[in-house]
Amino acid sequence: MFTGIVETLGTVKQLEREGGNLHITVESNITSELKIDQSVAHNGVCLTVIEINNAEYIVTAIDETLQKTNLGSLNVGDGVNLERCMQMNGRLDGHMVQGHVDTTGTCTKIEQQDGSWKFTFTYSSDDVTVTKGSITINGVSLTVVDSLLNQFSVCIIPYTYENTSFKSFKIDSKVNLEFDIIGKYVARLMS
Repeated sequence: MFTGIVETLGTVKQLEREGGNLHITVESNITSELKIDQSVAHNGVCLTVIEINNAEYIVTAIDETLQKTNLGSLNVGDGVNLERCMQMNGRLDGHMVQGHVDTTGTCTKIEQQDGSWKFTFTYSSDDVTVTKGSITINGVSLTVVDSLLNQFSVCIIPYTYENTSFKSFKIDSKVNLEFDIIGKYVARLMS
């Protein structure tokens, strides 16, 4: 479980294909605190640390993960939002995030709003958002501002903009979306 509160940005240092798998080498300021077999969210995708080398570590994304997330479009030098799994004895600052991406979305609009930013995304799935509900975008826990069928927007404060991958988003950027787990259960029960 995660909270959607990004701890740091990592940098992709190497990408290596092996069959349908992608081994991702990440450099991070939290690497020294990681251990092999630990779960870490990468742009909201829960991946297992398989190797640690000084300031870099390696995780593997399998084909299933690459098909459902934006990890397959990573390039060397890209930043990735990183969060270690939550500690049960701490505060839950974001919302309950599983690290299991539901679908990808596309950034369709970016508006500067006198010191903050409003981002609009579209997606094509049966998942729903609700105004003032929770959404996770590339691992960042956020509150939905506007909710329409297959479209929603969020507002970003300067701290989040500067300390996550939001500062690199452009129109047509592909993002990972994890919809609120409670909302998913309610939708399932209603159907």
